[in-house]
Amino acid sequence: MSLVIAGTVRVPPENLAAFQPHMEAMLAASRAEDGCLVYSYAVDVEDPGLIRVFEAWRDQAALDAHFQAPHLADWRAAWPALGVHDRRLMLYEVAAERAL
Repeated sequence: MSLVIAGTVRVPPENLAAFQPHMEAMLAASRAEDGCLVYSYAVDVEDPGLIRVFEAWRDQAALDAHFQAPHLADWRAAWPALGVHDRRLMLYEVAAERAL
C-alpha cells in the first residue's frame, strides 16, 4: 500500500521569491530519498501565497525515514523567518490505483 500526502501551506506572497530556493532544495533532497514516488509543490494561480503540496511514498517505512531526514529539519527551520503558516496536510492510504 502506498501513501499519499496532499494539502497546502501558506506563505505571504511577498516572501514567495525568498521561499523558492528552500522549496527547490526540499524537492531535490526529498525526490532523491528511497521510497519517494512523487514530491511536488505548486503555487496556486489565483492565490499566490497558497502552496499546494503533493507527495507519494512507497510505504510507511519510507515516509518515516523522510520525517527523520536532516533536510526536513532544515526546511521547517526556515519557515518562521519566511512567515510560513496554515499547514494543512492529509495522509491517504492507497490500496489500489488505475488510470482514468
